[in-house]
Amino acid sequence: MLRQHFSTLQKNTSFSVGETYFDNGLGFVSTWQMFERIAPPDTSLDFFSIAPNPPSDAELIAAFACHPPLQCYAQQLMQRWQRRVPGWNRWHFAGGRVRLTLVIADTANAISQIDKHIDTWLSHDITSGIEPSPKQPTRSKQKTPTTALVIGGGLAGCASAYLLSRRGVHVTLVERSSTLASGASGNPRGILHARFGASMTTLHRFVLAAYGHALTLLDEVIPTDGVSRAECGLLQLASPDSEAKRIGKLAALSMPPHLLQFVNAARASELAGLPMTQGGLWFPSGGWVVPPQVCARLAAQPNITLSPNHTITTLSRTTSGWRASGDDFAFEAEQVVICCGHQARALAQFAQFPLQAVRGQISAFPASNTSQSLRSVVCAEGYCAPAASDVHIAGATTHFDDENTELRAADHAENLSQLARHVPSLHQALGPIDVAQLKGRAGVRCSAPGSMPLVGEVERGLYCSLAHGTRGLLSAGISAEVITASMCGQLPPLPADILAALSPQRLLRHI
Repeated sequence: MLRQHFSTLQKNTSFSVGETYFDNGLGFVSTWQMFERIAPPDTSLDFFSIAPNPPSDAELIAAFACHPPLQCYAQQLMQRWQRRVPGWNRWHFAGGRVRLTLVIADTANAISQIDKHIDTWLSHDITSGIEPSPKQPTRSKQKTPTTALVIGGGLAGCASAYLLSRRGVHVTLVERSSTLASGASGNPRGILHARFGASMTTLHRFVLAAYGHALTLLDEVIPTDGVSRAECGLLQLASPDSEAKRIGKLAALSMPPHLLQFVNAARASELAGLPMTQGGLWFPSGGWVVPPQVCARLAAQPNITLSPNHTITTLSRTTSGWRASGDDFAFEAEQVVICCGHQARALAQFAQFPLQAVRGQISAFPASNTSQSLRSVVCAEGYCAPAASDVHIAGATTHFDDENTELRAADHAENLSQLARHVPSLHQALGPIDVAQLKGRAGVRCSAPGSMPLVGEVERGLYCSLAHGTRGLLSAGISAEVITASMCGQLPPLPADILAALSPQRLLRHI
């Protein structure tokens, strides 16, 4: 039956297959192989699978060792497998044409969150003890749009443009400045900082999914070369007391060691390379990246046309989609994604959105011979990254309703005092510092009421990815995935309750 479904797919459509028992991954890999052999080239596959008890690395390797024809597929799966997180995972294969949504969670709950999006379920699902309703494909196939406008050239906009381009959409990426990442995404280094909670609320499940997705997206576009990206690990110290309580509660959960580990002060000192007065959480895959380089790599796709130095002032509907215009210019496309942070308020459709500007300043501390010993990112109330080009990047301050980007000595002093309070060994290693002479960067982030960004459809054909706050490096990618899936009529990467919490409709109901 799958062969018939795959062979008769129409151009620019996708097909979704579900199974409730991932087992050793053979169901997914075999379906992927069949799809590539049979389906027309301008089609895509979404595969949904549930793994309440995921196999170990050794079990996966052993399973595929018995199937030599599938080895090339298995190797690609194993690469993503190292990035798995509890909850929802979204991985791309075959240049983005094949997508696996792997849910490491309870089977019944996962099915309830996604069932209406599945075209057909694999018959071997009876092994799980839960039988989803068998059905023939009944969803009307929504075609992928041909064109899209993405407004905003930061991480959110570049991720959206990238994922749309991988679906075959021709994207015009519009940026008001002369270069990408000129706003909040322009820091010389950013850290992959995922703050999990023990209660597994909607927010914390979103952060988990965002962290796993961010790692796999970075793996696709930027190397871990110590220049553009370093996977040096990240240490979250159990300081102040509120953090110690949160980390203590997390210790009661069973988290996979490739994701995070609980370490005492002695082990934290070994990992960081300098003496630590507290233990905390160790994230082996954490580290830092250069956000402007990430944006440049994401935007460097054949289907993406960059249009810098254009400020959009008006959005209006046309018979075929949308028109975005400014002084003496206009762009048209079938769909639009707004990713320009608090500046979105200048557009009529977003004028009533409660978007708040939040100023943040980072500091560039000159490295000393002793501070060069720092090997990992260290976080408490602030953070500091290991030296690169003889400079440590530390931050960041927070000032609401402040759009001034001039450097302030007082903010440098605040960043330095955070180090003195939580990482005294590093503060001492840096030696005397004249904050009036420090370099750094100030940017303006965007936030909204609540803790979730605003991601999804605002009105027909108009989407937004806004208010990522301090989590842009984590949340931009999975948010782009949400928008792209919705726009193209494909399987969403997150459960229905998280999608509802992200949706801008939650605010529109109160405007």
